Formats: sequence, C-alpha cells, structure tokens
Amino acid sequence: MSSDSEESHASAHQDNEDEAQEAAEALESPKELRDWEEPSTPVQDGAEEEEVQSIGTPDARSNGLSFATRRISHSERDDEEPVSELAIRPPARRPGSPESTSTPDDTPSIQGSAFSSPGSSVPASLSSLHRAHRPTSLQPFERRFSSRLSPSPLGSPRIASPAFLSARSRQSSISSNLIFQQQDDGADTPQAPWEVVRWTKLKKITGQVFSEVGKRNFGRATCLNVAASLVVGTSKGFILVFDYQQVLKSIIGPGTKAIECGPVTALAISADHSTVAGGHATGHIFTWELARPAKPFLHIPPLERANLDDRRQDGHVSGVGILHIGFLGTRHTALVSADDGGMAFSHLATRGLGAIARTVKVTRILGRYPLSEKSLEKPRKPSSVLAFSPLPLGNVEQPTDDMGLTALLTPYLLVIVSTTPLAQTQHKASRPKEIEPHSALSGCLAWFPAVKLKNPSNDPNKSVSKTKLVYCWSNILTILEVDCIISPPSEKEKPTELRFRSRSRWRSEEAIVAVQWLSRSVLGVLTISQRLVVLEDTTLRMTDTFDLIQKHIYHSDLFSKQLRPVVEQLNEEDTSMHGVVADAFYMSFRAYKGRLFLLGFNDVSIGTLSNWADRLLALMEDGDFIAAITLATSYYIGDSDKLTVGLPDDDKTRHAMVQEKLLEMISASLKYTFSRTENRIEDTGRRKQLSELADACFTACMSMDEQEFLFEEVYEAFEEGSAEPVFFETLEPYILDEQVTAIPPNVLKDMITSYASEGRATKLEDIICRLSTDTIDINQVTTLCQQYNLYDALIYVWTRAIGDYITPLINILTLLKLIDFEEHENHQQNVYLTSAMKIFSYLAYTFTGRVYPGGDAMDDEQAHSAKKDMYRFLFSGKNLAWPPGSGDVFLTRLDKGDEPPFPYLRLILDFDAASFMSMLNEAFEDNFLNGDQDGVKGHQVNGTQHGPGFTPTRQYIIHTLLGIMTTDNFDVEDIIYFYMFVARNLPKYPQHIILPGTSLHQILIGLCNYPTAIVKDDCQLSAEYLLSVYHPPNLQSLVPLFEKAGFHRVLKTVYRGSQEYAKLLETYLDDTEDKDDVINCISEILRPSKGLTKKQTNEVKAVLVERSQDLAAIDPQRTAQALKQYAPDLLQSVLHALEKGSDTQYQYLKALIEPEAPPSAERQALSGDLPSGFTEQYVQLLCKYNKAHVADFVSLLSSGDLKLDPVLPALEESGVIDAAVVLLARDGLVQRAMDRLVKHLATLETALTGLISAAAESPDAANTEEAIADLLNDIEKYVKVGIWLCQGQTRSAERAPEPLINRRKSAYGDVKEEDLALDELLWLELVDKVVTLAKEVSAAVSGLDPTHTASTNPHQEPLDTTQITMTLRSSVQQTFSALLASATVPLPNKSASSQAASSTARPSLTRKATQSQSNPSFLRILYTFLTRAAHSSPSLADLRAVLSEIFSAYTFEETILSLANRFLDKEGFAQVAEIHELRQRGWRPRGQVCEGCRKRAWGPGAGASVWEAWEKRGQEEVERRLAAYEEAAGGKGKGRSVRTGEGSGREGTGPDALVVFACRHLWHRGCLEKASLKEDEDGGQGRGHSVGRLKCPICV
Repeated sequence: MSSDSEESHASAHQDNEDEAQEAAEALESPKELRDWEEPSTPVQDGAEEEEVQSIGTPDARSNGLSFATRRISHSERDDEEPVSELAIRPPARRPGSPESTSTPDDTPSIQGSAFSSPGSSVPASLSSLHRAHRPTSLQPFERRFSSRLSPSPLGSPRIASPAFLSARSRQSSISSNLIFQQQDDGADTPQAPWEVVRWTKLKKITGQVFSEVGKRNFGRATCLNVAASLVVGTSKGFILVFDYQQVLKSIIGPGTKAIECGPVTALAISADHSTVAGGHATGHIFTWELARPAKPFLHIPPLERANLDDRRQDGHVSGVGILHIGFLGTRHTALVSADDGGMAFSHLATRGLGAIARTVKVTRILGRYPLSEKSLEKPRKPSSVLAFSPLPLGNVEQPTDDMGLTALLTPYLLVIVSTTPLAQTQHKASRPKEIEPHSALSGCLAWFPAVKLKNPSNDPNKSVSKTKLVYCWSNILTILEVDCIISPPSEKEKPTELRFRSRSRWRSEEAIVAVQWLSRSVLGVLTISQRLVVLEDTTLRMTDTFDLIQKHIYHSDLFSKQLRPVVEQLNEEDTSMHGVVADAFYMSFRAYKGRLFLLGFNDVSIGTLSNWADRLLALMEDGDFIAAITLATSYYIGDSDKLTVGLPDDDKTRHAMVQEKLLEMISASLKYTFSRTENRIEDTGRRKQLSELADACFTACMSMDEQEFLFEEVYEAFEEGSAEPVFFETLEPYILDEQVTAIPPNVLKDMITSYASEGRATKLEDIICRLSTDTIDINQVTTLCQQYNLYDALIYVWTRAIGDYITPLINILTLLKLIDFEEHENHQQNVYLTSAMKIFSYLAYTFTGRVYPGGDAMDDEQAHSAKKDMYRFLFSGKNLAWPPGSGDVFLTRLDKGDEPPFPYLRLILDFDAASFMSMLNEAFEDNFLNGDQDGVKGHQVNGTQHGPGFTPTRQYIIHTLLGIMTTDNFDVEDIIYFYMFVARNLPKYPQHIILPGTSLHQILIGLCNYPTAIVKDDCQLSAEYLLSVYHPPNLQSLVPLFEKAGFHRVLKTVYRGSQEYAKLLETYLDDTEDKDDVINCISEILRPSKGLTKKQTNEVKAVLVERSQDLAAIDPQRTAQALKQYAPDLLQSVLHALEKGSDTQYQYLKALIEPEAPPSAERQALSGDLPSGFTEQYVQLLCKYNKAHVADFVSLLSSGDLKLDPVLPALEESGVIDAAVVLLARDGLVQRAMDRLVKHLATLETALTGLISAAAESPDAANTEEAIADLLNDIEKYVKVGIWLCQGQTRSAERAPEPLINRRKSAYGDVKEEDLALDELLWLELVDKVVTLAKEVSAAVSGLDPTHTASTNPHQEPLDTTQITMTLRSSVQQTFSALLASATVPLPNKSASSQAASSTARPSLTRKATQSQSNPSFLRILYTFLTRAAHSSPSLADLRAVLSEIFSAYTFEETILSLANRFLDKEGFAQVAEIHELRQRGWRPRGQVCEGCRKRAWGPGAGASVWEAWEKRGQEEVERRLAAYEEAAGGKGKGRSVRTGEGSGREGTGPDALVVFACRHLWHRGCLEKASLKEDEDGGQGRGHSVGRLKCPICV
C-alpha cells in the first residue's frame, strides 16, 4: 500500500461523517414513489353482509358477556367457514391475555395457613353455583382469589424490534427479508434493490491506457496506485499520471533509462503527492518529481550478480523484480522496497544539488543474497515477500512517524521493522495454526495509521485511535494493534517502546489475496475467487459480499516460480506445504478515502460503498417503503451495519442524523398509501399491507420515543383512510405489554367504539385496565363497562381515577339482587353470575392492600382508607347512602320490604357463603384487623367527611357472623362453611379471637353433623384444628358423634389419649384412607416399652385375631413380621383364621419362613422358632403358587426340618419331582428317590414317544413342537437331578478294600447286579433308564414317515427330529461322563524303583505304583449294564445301537477338543513369533561415549582396536558355525551330539566389550562391573547388576 499524505489521512478518517452528511442531503428531496402493485384478491360473495345479534346471546370473542345489539363483520364469520375454502391469510391478530374471569388460586397463603386434606381441591364450576348454598368440594380455605391481569400480564407475542431480524415476522416486507436474511446461493436468489458498491468505469483513462494505440505506445498496464493522482505502471516501463478529471497529466519515462529497465512492477506516491517511485522487473528503482518528470529525481541501480561476493554496499540483485516499494514519512529520499527473491532494503539518499551529487545508503532489512557458485553453504529454504507496506502518516503526530515502520509478510513470518535511525526488528509472528493444510498460499497486509477522533466526553484515552495492521495468510485474517509507550522525561534517551497485540482473528471460506481499509472501521477483503467481502473491524462481522469476477481484475503469477519447493508435489502428508501459490492482486486493488480502485485487464474502475441514505432511497424508489422504514429504524437503533453504511457509532449523533429523515419517510409513505382509493380496507391484500405499514410505523415511533407523532400524524392518516381497526390492532400489544400507558382521549374514544362494534369488549377491558386513568373519559368508560358487564375495567376506573371503592361494590351487589338460581337455562343469569363472582376477588384484593385487577400494592395511606371504607360498608348493620350525603340509600330487597340487619353482608352470604368465607380467610391474614375496634373520629373517606371511623377486628367479624349465621336465616349447607372458617382461624389467631365454650361446642357439633359427604374431609380437618385449642370437658361423650361422622383421625387422637389401644387398632382398621399405618400402630402398641397391662394386651390380641383377614388383606408380609416380632403366640391363630390354601396364607408364610432380604445379603437359615407344621404347609403352598422355587427351597433345609409324608403327595401331584428326590435323598432314602426319578423319566418317555407318533396327525404343528421342547427340557433337568443323586451317594459311600476275588471278577467281566454296591446300583438304574429312553425315542423318530406328514398337511413343516436326537444323545453323554468322572480314583505315586518290568504278560491284578488306575466301579457298572441290555434286547443290532449312542458322544467331544487344541497351538505360535521378532530388534546407543569412562566407544575416532575386535568376532562366528555343521553331520542320524562347553558366543565378555541397554545408555563391560561393585560397597546391595542379569546403574 502506498504512503499517503497527512492531508489525505486527515480527510480519510472523516469518511463516515462525510458520507453520513451526503446521505442526509440525498434524502432531502426523495423521488416520487412508484405505484405499489396490489395482489389481486377476489372478493367473496356476502362480504358486506351483516348480521344482527340479539341481546343476551353469548359471543365467543367476548367470553359471552355481550348484551347490546351489535353487528358481526365478515371477518369474524371467516373463523366459522369450512376449512375446504380457499385459505386467505387473515389479518394478523395478537393474542391477548386470558379470559376475564376471577378464578380461585390454589397456592398457599404467604402467612402459611395449613392445607386441607388432599383430593378434593376442585374449584366450583358455574353449574355448581346454580344454588350457591349447596356445598361442593371447594376447599375454600386453600383458595386465593386472582384476576385475569394479576400478578402480571402475559408476555405479548410481538416480535422485538427491529422486525426484519426475524424471518417469520409479519412486520417485515419481502424485500427486507431478502436483504437481511442470509440466502442460499442459487440462480433465483433475490437481490437487494441497491448496489453494495457503486462502480464507475473511468472511461477516459480506460480509453487512453487500454486502447490499441495505448497498448502499442505504452504497453499493458501492470500496476496501479492512487493518492491525489491516479498512477498506472506499464509493461514498457512507462508511468502514466492522471488527475481525478481523468486527464493524462504526464508520461514518465520516455527518453530515460527507465524504459530500458523492463516493466514497472511497483509504484508508490510520496506523502505530499509530489513524487512517484517506480520499481522495475530488472531490479532498478527510479523516483520522479511530478513537476519535473523529464528526468528521474533518483536512480537506485541493482547489484550485479557476478560481483555479489565483492560487494561494498547492499542492494537488490540484478534481474530480480521489485514487487513492493514505498516512501518513509514525508521525505522524498527515504524509501523501502522488496523483491521477489525474499529480500527487502531501505534506501536513504543524501541531500544534494542533483541526482549525480546524491549518494544512496542502502540497508538490508530482510532476506539473504543468493548463493554464488563458489559457496559451499547448504541451499536455503526459498522465500519471497508476499506483502509489504510502510506505515503511512495519520493526521496526528505519533512517535512512530520517525521510526519508519515497515511490515513484511513472507510465507513463514510476519516481520515489522523500524528502519530509522537503525534497522531493528520490532515484532515477529509466525503463521497461524488455524490455516488449513494444503490450502492456497497467499499473503497481504495493510496499515491504518492513528488518527484524531471526535471526543465529546474529552476523554484523553479516546481522542486518538490506535495504529492498526491487518494481515492475512491464506484464509486467516488477523488485526494487530500497536501501542506506543513513551519514556518519561527523566529517561529521554530511552527509545519509544512498541507493543503489538493481536486483537481479533477471522476465518474466510477461501484464501484472501488482497485487503484494504475502506475506513477506520471497515475492511475490504478480496478472495482468490474474486469475491469482495466487507467486514466491520470491531466485530469482524461480514456485512456484505458479492462477486467481482465480471470486473476481470488484473492479477499475475509473481511467486510460484520462486516458491515452487513449498508447494506440495508428492508428499501430501506434510501439512506445512500448500496446494498452490495464489496469484498477486495487491497491485490492482487499492483504496483511497473510502473508495476502491480496481485495475482490470481491460479497464480501470472506481467503487464507492453505498451509504445509508443510498440504501433507503433505493428501497423507496423500488416501492418497498415498509422495508425502507424498517431499515431506517434499524439504523436508528444501531442494530444494522452502521459502520459500513457510514453512520457514526455514537448514538446521540446517529439519532440526530436519522430521526428527521425517518419521520419524513413515514409521512411520505402514509401520504402515498392512503392517496390511492381504488382499494378498500376489507380486501385481504390491502389489509395485510396496511398492517405491515402500521407495524413498521409503530416500531419506528416507539424506538424514537415519538408517541406524539404516532397518535397525531400516523393516526390521522389511518383515520382519513378509514383504517382505524388496523391501527388499533397494532396498538393493542403495545398496551398489553405496558409500553404504551397513555392514549389521547380522541384515540381512546375511537378505539372503544371500534372494539365495541366488533364485539371485542373483553379485549377492550384488558386494554383499559392497563392504561393510565389520567386520559380516560370516566363517564364514557364507566357507561360502556356497565353496558357490556366489564366489571374489571369498571372497578379499575372507579378505584384508580376517583379513589372510590364502594361504588363498584354497589354495582356488583345490584347484580346479586337480580340473580335467580332457579332459572337454570337462562343465559342472562349465567352472565350475571360470572360477573357477580368477581366481587370476591375484588374484596380479597382490597382487604389485602392490592390494586384490582392488576395486583400491584397500594400505598399505605390509600390501602388503609380503602380497607376502612369497605369494612364499614360491608359490616354496616343498616342500609347506607352512597355517596355519603347524597340521600341515595342502597337497598337489598327488590320488593322494597323491610331490610334485615347487616343487609349487605346478608346479601353476599345468601349468594355464595363458601366463597365469602374463602375471601375472609385471606383477609384475616392482613395486619389491618389487628387494630382496636374504636376508630379515629373525623376520618375522611373519598373526599367526604364522615362520622366516627370504623376499624373492625377479627373478634368483631366472627361475633357478627355468629349472630347472622343461624339456622333461622341460613341452611345448614351454608352454616357448615362458617363453622369450618372459625375452626381454621381460631388456632391461627388465638390472641385476637376469644369465643365462649358453648359457641365452640356448638361449632364442633355442627362440624360432626355435616350435610353431605363431599365436605367430610374438610370438616374433619377443621375439627382437628378446633380440638387443638378447645378441650371439651367430657370428650368421651363425643366419641359416638365422631364415630357416626367417620372422623377417624379425631378418634385416633382420642383413643390414644385415653389409652384405649384395642379401639385405636380397630379405628386404624376402619380408616380406609390410612390403612398403611395399621402395621406401624401394631408395632407401637405391642412394643414392650409401651407398658401395656395384661388386660390391654389381651384386648389388642383379640382384635388382631378377629380382624386377621383385614390385616392380611392390607399387607400380609408386614403383618407376619410384626406378629413374629411382638406377638409370636398369635402366629398359629392368625394362620388358621386365614382362608386355607389362599394366596394370603402363602404370602403370610413366605414372610415368616423366607423374608425378603437385600440382593447382596446371604440367605438365612430356616428359623427354628416357628410353630410346627408351618414349613410343610409352606411347601404345599409353594407347589401351588411357585413351583419353580420348590427345589431351591428344600435344598436349603436340613434333615429333619420337613416331614415327608404330608409333603410328598403335594410334590408328586404338582410334578415337582426334583424337590421330592432332594428330600428323599436328604433323609437317606436314596433308592426310593431313584425309583421315583426313574418312574418320572418313564412317564416323560411315554409322553414324548406319544407326541412324536401323533405328530403326523396333529393339526397344530406349532403346539406339538412346543410341547416336545418342554418335554426335552424336563428330561435334561431330571437327568441332571439323577446325576446329582448318584454323585452324592458315591462321595458319601465308604468303600472297604476290595477283595482279590472281586477284582478278578471286575477284570474278567464276571459281575452280577447282586454284587454291586448301592451307589453302583443307582448309577446302573440311571444309565439304563437314560439309554432306554434314548433308544425308544430314536425308534419312534425313525418310525415317523415324513412323506405321510407332507401328504396329510402340505403346508405343515416336518418335525425337527435332529434336535430331538441331539438332545437325548447329549443326555447320554452327560450321564456317562459323570459316571466316568465319579468312578475314576487317582492313586498316589511311588518311587520309580518299585516298578514291575513286565510288559508282555496279561494285565496284572496288582496295581502299578506310578500309574493312575481306574476304579473297577466303572467296569462293573458297564458290564452289568451291557448284560441287562443283552437280556432286554432281542437282537445284537439293538445292543449295537445302544453302544453307538454311548460312544458317538465321545467321538464328538474328541473332535471338539482336537480343534480347540489346534487353535491354541496356532495362537501360541503367533505370539512366540512376535516375541522373537521383538527380541531380534537392535537398540541404537544414545551417544558414542561410554557412560562410565566417557571414552569414545564406537564411530569415528574410536581407534583401530574396535575394528580389530570386530574382525576377530566375525572370524569366531564363522568357526562356530563350521563346528556346529560338523557336529550335525558326524551324528549320522542317530541323534544330536551334546555340546559340553560354551562357545565364544555372540556376546563379548572382555572388559572392552560394549553393553547397550533399552534406555540407550552405552557402557564398557568393565566400566559397568566397576560401577556395580561401587554400588554394592556404598549401598549394601548393588543396583547395577544381579545374578545372570545386567542393569543400567543410571536408570535403576
């Protein structure tokens, strides 16, 4: 980047302000707005049709509260049209707050009143209040009254400004969405109506430079620079200078040596714009004074390449192109330059009389000279200067002005160098790690100097901006800030210190090839694909991006030849290499005073960023004035790209610039919109446009706080266009959000009229309750509220505007007189009822000091006055006149008869006593009722003086209600709520409420005699409250009353206090809501520490036995545990009381015998303290309810724990044979057990063969398959049980030494069944049965004809006989394997000297001492089995089949074992081979010297002894191999000869032998042994070496 003058940068930093001023002037006279095309929406028939609604018809929109005759517009009826009609977007409406009903709130009070019993807290519906005195499940003392608007209004769905930030905002037009929403790239992507950069082609310059004559005379353009003049360098060495009128001021170079030095490759303009410097492709540099361009002002020739070794000064090398050049400061004779060889120099010329008399001092600041042919140095890594720029001057003096700071960017480093007074590196930075591997290599940078800032606050830290440098490597852009630390005056000689801070970083999607500062806060970034990206400096946010490919920007390949080695060729794994070197664009992309200058291949263009005024004007001219207003609003707020469009960052300044123009745009848009009369407001398209316009106007005016303009100019325009509904619809959410709290009276009047005519009275009520009452027409609003039953708004206006709390109460009391509960179907009665119910919320809010309906807290004085007035009026004993002194007495009777005492209180109680008590319960929590009853005289209420004040207390209120709430005046259904109210509040305020015992007794009796079961829980809870403070003199006399009422909790308290534990237990059992605590009650009562008398204990036990069925039904397990712990003598009685054989008995016994334990706990042994017969009965019940657990349970029992006679029939009946076998074996009846098992296996055999035989005729193959599978599983299980039985008997049998005669019989097969022992007989029975079963089933399978099955049912799959055969074969194999394992007895080994030497004679009957001999039991059993099989089999073929079944299993097992052995051998070989390979790897020593003596052990300088030793070792190795070969050949195949001595081996054993460890330390063997001995002497046991093993003394 060239150096600019002080004047240039003084104006450059004012770009934002200048452009903003220009934008303001551009909007002074906006062009005429074009016609806005309306969407053609067909008008449906009946659009003007109106409908009259009669009085009393509820309206869905107004919550059914409308009474006046009104008209229904067509838009309202659209909601009821069929869905199948054409969908037309309705006018956007904003949802308001909830419906206007005063609903009770179930949240607990702040003071923490207790909850009622759960389960009945359902509020009363309107239908339940047709007779208000009918009790319902109201839970009145947990309710808290609330209004629709309390505690706070719901959040409005209106989207926050600016509207265009949301794609779904209906406040944004189509074009505004296109502008500000990120769009996907595509051919049909809409574009903004303005150009981000306004491009102008410099036609005159283009004609002179790029015409055929110009190219022929000057050559093609190669570089560009801009300051006060526009300078172009050419390929023939010319420099063309143009002014801003595109006049060619001078042609530099003709007739001079410059045109002989090759193309101009770099240009620079001095700070005062008087001198131009040019660098040429041959290394020459010329400077020219524009006033005298005939000859160069300065010529700096390059050094000849042949004379580099003998050079006396520095300079560029001949033939190397000058890529960058620039002036330092204000001097014409100080330059810096860089070439494509990676070298940079500073040039300082002395002052003189001419170019000949001047001398130039050249200093190298970067790079090295190329190596000559004589040089022996290693070739250097190639480099080049990708980007280069000296720091230009700003408009304020800085310490850096005299330092000559220059930034250079190479492929590897960013270097910032100060050139004066000496060349010194100030900062270095390496390439960012974020650069993607194999990306394009590119680099660029640009300075922005420190400039003076506007500083309204006079803050010295904000008066001058910081010097900034932006630099880019590939796709990573970094901004660097420079801080100057000036030395104090006492240290003047200390130079200025510079601190560089990398402030921010941005990643581009592609490589960046050029960057320029468009202003102090805006960057222009050019990417490798020629896309221009506009960035904000502070946030590095991309504000705009667009293609410049059509500009054909000039670019040249200046670096690839020099940097070819850093481009990847074959090694793609090296991430430091790049895929390609980008072309250079820096000489074609320039910026000056906020404008961009582009040098193209065929033209020169200038571009200016469109400012905010241009963009607004473009939108207005395009007809999208809604988007223009929205965009201007965003400019005002500061949410848009204010820096990019030339707006100041300071809010006050920006507001002053934008506000006036924004108001003018709104006025012009409204005037234009409503000047067209061809469209009506009813049209859907027209209404939509007006709604969007209103949204834009509201957002703008609210942002500028211009409500006066909104309600005057904007509203008048909508009023003149008959579009008030659209305006009010847009205004509504602002009121509901409380952003607008005051409306002019005329606007409010029109709004009330509009909403009333549209039937939106309920929404109007919400709006009124959120407006300030200062601008409300009270007469108009109150009249409307009474007309439409909007009592929330009515109360709000009276209380807030006038401070009158009684008049709204009288209005609602008037409604109470009109309600007739007998007229169930009268809609008018329903509407009256809904409105009348608001009286309780109003009273609750007022009595607790809150504003109705908003819920805000009143001032203390206002709250005190309101409460006193309300209590005085409500608890007045006679009728009162209101307003005071008016003589207008409010009466409660319609027939004008005699008024009762306390008429107003009676009227409310007659309406809904339950809700009144709920309200009063909330009012009692207020501290106002703590005061004395005697009030202050002369209290002023509502502006009228009254007599003595009335300050009620809780005592007075309850006393008054006691006199009113009698059976003579009210039904019991109403009085019960008063009793509950008193009972609840008496314990809460004992110091304020004192009642006589007779009244309390009367209340308690009344609570027990509740009228309906719905309020039973509330009455019981109230009785508990009351009994906490009231203690009747004879509580026992009330027990029958409590029992009749079903107050079990009260009865429990009474019985526990009187120690009637039997009755207490019965009460627990009778209480259906609290049965789970019965067991806890039993544990508590029967605990020894309770100290019950014998009589009390017997009574409790009698209840337990009598109610045992109820106890077991609650929880039989817990019941059993409690009885076992506290009443074990009742276990038998309770068991007999339970139904015999029931699940309850089973659970009861299970809890006693097998109590549940944690999963990690060990199973406990059977308890021995249970009554007899429990275990047998439990086993019988297990057979019924849990068959699978029987065997596990009986296996835990010891011998004698269970009687077999009552248990075995149940076991056999349920089919649990395994458990029966276990029990018989445990009692020693093993033969009987085996008989039962064999019998059961025979049964299974019969069933299985029957199923197989009938499989062909079975219509259900799936069920047959399932049944066969179940039988096979049972067979496998019981075979295992038999094996367990035989193995147990074999282990427990004590076998005496076998006589010789028996051994002879075993050896020769002469064994009979009578000779077998008991365990051998058991094995025989099991083997025989298993083999017989397999044989019979196999015969059945072989007899099954598959063809017959297929012909019977062609769709039925054949039976899987293979699975049956394999399962039975597996059982046979398991049996014989277990027999062989149990019958094989290993014998102890003896010395080899006692062996017999005969091997040819027949087997001896005496055992060999060294041989593991099989026990003859196996042979005896086998012989006996074969004998039995021979007798039972009619032919030898059957016996052969039996033997085949036996040994085929062993053949299969042998095959499996051989395969497993082969796999293990293969895996072991692979592991051994891997270990061997690792051991063969060598270790490279860490160094070449011994760690002990520090002498060189190998490598150069080790001496000839090492070579000689190596040769000697090689000779020994050859000899060793020859000897080994001769040994192998001399054996002649009769065996390998035994080596008696160690050869020399491969390991050296002398003192000079080398030892290398895995830690790579190298030792002489002698040094290693010395170090080890020294360790032994110093530390006792040496660490250096052990027996037969060497260790490194350093690492061990």
